[in-house]
Amino acid sequence: MNEKNIPTKINRYNIYRSGNRLLGAGDELSLPDFEAQAETVTGAGILGEIAEPTVGYFGDQSMDIPFRLFDDEAAGMIDALNPIQLEIRGAAQVLDSEGATQFKGIRVAVRGRPTKLALGSLKAGNGMDSAITLSLTYIRIELDGKEVLELDKLNFVYRQNGVDMLEKIKELT
Repeated sequence: MNEKNIPTKINRYNIYRSGNRLLGAGDELSLPDFEAQAETVTGAGILGEIAEPTVGYFGDQSMDIPFRLFDDEAAGMIDALNPIQLEIRGAAQVLDSEGATQFKGIRVAVRGRPTKLALGSLKAGNGMDSAITLSLTYIRIELDGKEVLELDKLNFVYRQNGVDMLEKIKELT
C-alpha cells in the first residue's frame, strides 16, 4: 500500500500553558516565520549578488496569542521577568491513498517573552480580540511524534529532522 497521505486541514488544536489548556484562546493562531539572517555576497567570479544565509541565525520570531477576551489567562501572560512557555497540539486531517480520512498529530512548543499587549475593543455582544505578542527564543515542531525542527537561540541548538545543523561549527569553535 502507498504510504502517501494528502494533508487537507487542521481539524482542531489547543494551546496549553504549564499543562493547562488556555480556555479563552481565539480561533486562529499564526505560527512564526523562519527568516534566515543573510549577507549579500558579490565580487570577482560572481555574476551579480548572492544572499548567503548564516546557518542557524534567524531574525526575530514573534507570535501573537489571540484571546476572545482580555481575562485572567491573558493577563497572566504579561510577565516582564519570566519567559512564557506554551505547547500547541493539533490534529491534522489527511486523506490516505484509498481516500479514507486519517489524523496525524502536530505539536509546537515555544518559549518567549511578551513584547506587546493588544487589549482589543469593547462592543456589546462581541469578543474583544485581545492578543499577547511573544518574541520567541525557542521553538520545537513535531509532526506525528517526529521532531522536524528545533531552534533554541539561547543554547546554540538548531536541528532539522534530528540532525544537528551546527555540529561542525561547535567542533571548530
